[in-house]
Amino acid sequence: MFTIEKAPRALQTTPLVVDGVMYVTSVNEAFALDARSGRQIWHYSRPRTQGLAGDAATGINRGAAVLGDRVFIVTDNAHLIALHRDTGALAWDVEMADARQNYGATGAPLVVGDLVVAGVSGGDEGIRGFLDAYRAATGERAWRFWTVPARGDPGSETWVGRAIEHGCAATWLTGTYDPDARVLYWPTGNPCPDYNGDERQGDNLYSSSVIALDPDTGKLRWHYQFTPHDLHDWDANQTPMLVDARLRGEPRKLLVQANRDGFFYVLDRLTGKVLLAEPFVANVTWASGIGGDGRPLVKSGSEPTREGQRTCPAVAGATNWPSTAFSPATRLFYVFAEESCAIYTKNDQQWEAGKSFYGGVTRRAPGSSAAGKVLEAIDIETGKVKWDVRVGGGIIGSGVLATAGGLVFYGADEGFIAVDAASGTRLWQFDTNQSWRAGPMTYAVEGTQYVAVAGGSNIIAFSLR
Repeated sequence: MFTIEKAPRALQTTPLVVDGVMYVTSVNEAFALDARSGRQIWHYSRPRTQGLAGDAATGINRGAAVLGDRVFIVTDNAHLIALHRDTGALAWDVEMADARQNYGATGAPLVVGDLVVAGVSGGDEGIRGFLDAYRAATGERAWRFWTVPARGDPGSETWVGRAIEHGCAATWLTGTYDPDARVLYWPTGNPCPDYNGDERQGDNLYSSSVIALDPDTGKLRWHYQFTPHDLHDWDANQTPMLVDARLRGEPRKLLVQANRDGFFYVLDRLTGKVLLAEPFVANVTWASGIGGDGRPLVKSGSEPTREGQRTCPAVAGATNWPSTAFSPATRLFYVFAEESCAIYTKNDQQWEAGKSFYGGVTRRAPGSSAAGKVLEAIDIETGKVKWDVRVGGGIIGSGVLATAGGLVFYGADEGFIAVDAASGTRLWQFDTNQSWRAGPMTYAVEGTQYVAVAGGSNIIAFSLR
């Protein structure tokens, strides 16, 4: 176990192991550890930035990326930095955006070829979202994709009103890459103001979507918007899972996601076509389903009002950002889910630097319990839940890890737990007395397999033997 002593809150980093060295992060700092013993090799840190808005101000960092002799992390004030992998010395530092305009950064970068791709936070603070790619060797920016079009650009017609200037659609969680198809996939956040759509009539592209980009140029290949004109803060920042599997008897390249809006989606990842969309929780009141054209069949009376409107799921969603997993052996997708509803109320808030831009408020609906969540195993061919296990705690918790050995690992109130991937039967648990905000991972060093996870302010590793 390794403790990050000055972590301002429960760690959200997922460890990364390369050549027997583990890299972990907290806000504005990174550590290199011996992956077998937890011994510290080096430590890089810089002071936290004062006067930030939103998530970045709370001290969140979700991990690092590695390429060659460099380690890459983002800072709370929306910088991307490169560190020398052997020493932790700073190699370069670039500013992605002006933190005084409510930008921040919290997610782990992603290496694609010789590029480092990174997004920005501030998705409830009125930023204009984008995704950047930088040359790993120099920090020179290679391209930028704006998730909110500028006025007059294609897609801007989906923003009717003044809100386009501060439309959000942040890119704060890490995407994923298909090296065979050479496509970069990235999830995007909700539009702003979150709960009042009066000044952003239309679908509000490319908010609450997944975008498929050419990794060399940043050009859009396709997009799919899970929740057009999102009025409930159901951002799509749940990392999409890439799965190669047979679907209805045909081998397919799939992208799967359990979305915060309550639906489980299976897309053709080469075209963006929706192949399956089914609710994975019972309390979905805003839409009766997803139509054949991929658009939700929205029910009237679900949008926020000045008096308050009860809608399900709640603002935290039927799920949230903690990592999901898929097992090719069981053909099951594993996700934390919650049955919940909220009262959504809108107001006429205007954007201000240094403040959030919700355009309303929410509260838990009477009779809607926040007592716990369940771990669900979803059949990717039918969208039906095969089994579920109540795990306790709030919707924000540990992520999920599935292994080839037929196990699923996760953190819960009782500790760190392993269940049978096919049935959900509990097989093992270790009492840690930690709060969980990070996903587990697995690695091997000199023939021994380990599982590592951040719990509270600690990095904990277990050997599987």
